[in-house]
Amino acid sequence: MEPNTLERSLHTARALVMADLVAGDVAQADIVSLVEDAVTHRRWWVEQWPEGAEFVTGLIAQDVQDALLERYGRWPLCPACGGDEPHALDVEPELGPDPRWVCAKAAVAVAPVGALGQVLGR
Repeated sequence: MEPNTLERSLHTARALVMADLVAGDVAQADIVSLVEDAVTHRRWWVEQWPEGAEFVTGLIAQDVQDALLERYGRWPLCPACGGDEPHALDVEPELGPDPRWVCAKAAVAVAPVGALGQVLGR
């Protein structure tokens, strides 16, 4: 993969995930470090499998979501359900282009990764 294409895909993924973190008011320094760790890990992954560059946004979103769950709790919380039990959105497709945040409980697509701010009004 051409270095510019690799870097462009990683920077785009980073920006989209950061936009969602900012929209959810959770973009503190330690959480931004989790994003940077995910980007570093996925840089190696894409170097090994260049055809996977179009999947890197969803993978970084999942990596950050997993790291946040381990340290802080569920993120992003579903804005589509007004139920008593808060639950996190999932990234779909798990490995594919054009990842979206979806509510598995209501079976609805909430927003593309990077566009949670539009749903949350931010």
